[in-house]
Amino acid sequence: MTAASPSTPAEIAELLAFYASAGVDDALEDAPINRVAEAAAKSAERRPAERAPAAPRQEARPEGRTAPEQAPERVENPPAPLSGLDASTIPDAPARVRAAAAVPDEAQAAAARQLAASASTLDELRQHMAAFDGCNLKFTAKNLVFADGNPNADLMLVGEAPGRDEDLEGLPFVGRSGRLLDRMLAAIGLDRNSAYIANVIPWRPPGNRTPTPHETEICRPFIERQIELVNPKVLVNLGGPSAKTLLNTTEGILRLRGNWRVHTTASGIAIPAMPTLHPAYLLRTPAHKKLAWRDFLEVKAKLRTLE
Repeated sequence: MTAASPSTPAEIAELLAFYASAGVDDALEDAPINRVAEAAAKSAERRPAERAPAAPRQEARPEGRTAPEQAPERVENPPAPLSGLDASTIPDAPARVRAAAAVPDEAQAAAARQLAASASTLDELRQHMAAFDGCNLKFTAKNLVFADGNPNADLMLVGEAPGRDEDLEGLPFVGRSGRLLDRMLAAIGLDRNSAYIANVIPWRPPGNRTPTPHETEICRPFIERQIELVNPKVLVNLGGPSAKTLLNTTEGILRLRGNWRVHTTASGIAIPAMPTLHPAYLLRTPAHKKLAWRDFLEVKAKLRTLE
């Protein structure tokens, strides 16, 4: 059932404040819409012609409701985003927003596991993920970011979650991090035609915030099934979140990196896994690129032994 859209300036202000607090920084439509003007026009149409004009703020206020102080006609600068905010903790957020942004429960996680297990091909898995509404991140993302590269490749790389550029294009690692990853692959003689790239989380978290444990758990069955269907010879975990999720560890990435681990699929196949530093981290800490270079040399050597 579709909930009613906000119809009063107070409800619109609440909705805008919630979106800003949740980290939403992109409009979902090409052109801006003045919802306040629309609400004012609808209110004027509903107002009885014979009703005597009163004070502007009192006339538009429903009986028994307290008007917000200085309700703005237009919100020019919404408050700064608060990372990881859950709409269910905001009592004044519109009900339809709380419903869409609610943290998925165990029933949704079970549904994700069932859908993932039922996919027999990557195309079928992608269709299941596109139709799945159990993760709140889907409602603020523009595109499902499924994968890029060659699904028949010996090497699969898995990051954490899409960023703004990836969300716009629907492909993983296409921004600055992606360009660095391309250079890292080229350094060991590979490219996107000889590797397969995906993320643990297929939808961009609003404001590029860190995915919550609930969101990660809801998406885990999809990426695990994706790895199982690709069945690479070597798996590379790009960054700590990917390594912790897929290798079932709590160790930090600086301790994990450079050491071979094993990712075991649901069918019992053991895949050698190399945790390494995420390209976004390397852009912020270029001195550690030498560490990632050593890790990729290990990957290159491992692929040669498995030919």
